[in-house]
Amino acid sequence: MTLFAGKIKSWEAGPIRHDYTRDELAAIFALPLPRLLRLAQTVHARHWADDEVQLCTLLSIKTGGCKEDCAYCPQSAHHDAQVDAHGLLNLERIREAATAAKAGGSTRFCMGAAWRTPPTKGEQFERVLEAVQTVAGLGLEVCTTLGMLTEEQAARLKEAGVYAYNHNLDTSPEYYERIISTRTYEDRLTTLRNVRKAGMTVCCGGIVGMGESRTDRLGLIEQLTSLDPHPESVPVNLLVRVDGTPLADAQELDVFELIRTIATCRITMPQSRVRLSAGRTAMSDEAQALCFLAGANSIFTGEKLLTTPNPGLDRDHELLARLGMSPVAEAATAAARPVSTESEAAAGATSH
Repeated sequence: MTLFAGKIKSWEAGPIRHDYTRDELAAIFALPLPRLLRLAQTVHARHWADDEVQLCTLLSIKTGGCKEDCAYCPQSAHHDAQVDAHGLLNLERIREAATAAKAGGSTRFCMGAAWRTPPTKGEQFERVLEAVQTVAGLGLEVCTTLGMLTEEQAARLKEAGVYAYNHNLDTSPEYYERIISTRTYEDRLTTLRNVRKAGMTVCCGGIVGMGESRTDRLGLIEQLTSLDPHPESVPVNLLVRVDGTPLADAQELDVFELIRTIATCRITMPQSRVRLSAGRTAMSDEAQALCFLAGANSIFTGEKLLTTPNPGLDRDHELLARLGMSPVAEAATAAARPVSTESEAAAGATSH
């Protein structure tokens, strides 16, 4: 007990570490829920305001026809899901969506395109770069998710004004091949390295509820915590089961597994924004509140996440108001840090 109490004290300190083992992560994950939430809140309070949530908006700028076979995704050309496919949106449509997102309180605007990798021929990538410049000019954090990137593509996105690049690991390395066969885990890690080399921040998380075991959820967190630095943003998605995809009949996940996943991410990646992402339409307000207590401090808002439903903006504002929480008021700059100098110094003193 004394040794375990010492471990909890260490976890409470919120050190920046990249050497968590699955056994250690399992010990955190399985704590009695009140103790786990208290620990997550202690760590959260060292690095973040406890009454603020960043609102983000995600727009699908090119939908459907993706060459990847991700089992969860209705945009895959390998599946029979019904999706409103369309080519790359024009600049005015993107500008209108970004302007509306900012007016609704979003400080980050993410543009997603259903590509295996951005096309290198033709004008489409140039049009994406133009859209990035336009959205950045509105004073928003620009995030893109366009598939795998080469070093050159990453550098050009950074130059155009991309603040963050989203590329999820999805699940553990062991379970990954049961979800995707057209892209390897190493492919994903290579893209993350290219994003870092270009100087963009990393948005990287995963999906729970795909039939994976708790061990797989721990394996995902182990991979995320091993990244140096940690992803600045960690989206945690609850699977949205879509007819026509291989996971349409996946067993519903106990929401407390999602809450435990979020809390473990918060404790082990204290300076990362943990984003409660897809799947919120299936969650009660009480469940979402527990996710905030577990350390989530960002959500995607708006009627849709790429192609799946999402609570509307009015409902999100209403929920935050009931909880006494408010949206983050300003977008970060490329030089911004999420922690105070004092907190960062303390974290650095105990980092590995």
